[in-house]
Amino acid sequence: MAGAFLLLAVVSLASAQPSGGFKGKVRTSSGTGIAGATVTARQNGADVKTVKADSKGAFVLDGLESGRYNLAFDAPGYSSGVLYNVEVQKKKIADLGERLILTRDRGEQFVVKGSVFFKEGHSITGAKIEIEKVNSDGTTKKLGSGFTDSSGEFSYSTWEASKLRITATYKGVSGTKDLDLADPAIYRLAISLNLSSTDK
Repeated sequence: MAGAFLLLAVVSLASAQPSGGFKGKVRTSSGTGIAGATVTARQNGADVKTVKADSKGAFVLDGLESGRYNLAFDAPGYSSGVLYNVEVQKKKIADLGERLILTRDRGEQFVVKGSVFFKEGHSITGAKIEIEKVNSDGTTKKLGSGFTDSSGEFSYSTWEASKLRITATYKGVSGTKDLDLADPAIYRLAISLNLSSTDK
């Protein structure tokens, strides 16, 4: 009986080894926390433990034995990131702060490439471009503005599916087109103004 008790005590001690871990925040380059991002501790090429960040991108990854780990972090719509050779010490939760930064996956972008023409088909340089979001109730919100380049072209990108209203204006003449951004892709748009290249 005494031998069995001793064995039980040894097992109990082994399972209660002091452990440590990491805490921090997964965020975008602008500082916004990424909700639901996954953080995985890897050691010797194997995944040891994975947790999900909360609604503000904060996480705690504990219960790790002391040693060095690579931390992999990713989220849908973002490129993956890795923090290499991070040390875990016994009974300590290392605070990584806001070092885990993910960038948007360009494959998730909505890109608008547009051109503005005179009625004869010649490109218009310097036409003013105004971009608005059309809300479900018909109201609009201004998103940005700019001018066509020397080739009569402009571009706009967003991460959000939406309906856009794009207005081109040159010498007091305007043309408008609406564009539905349903899926990440490159959308091409041409606006012809009722204006001749010979008009002064």
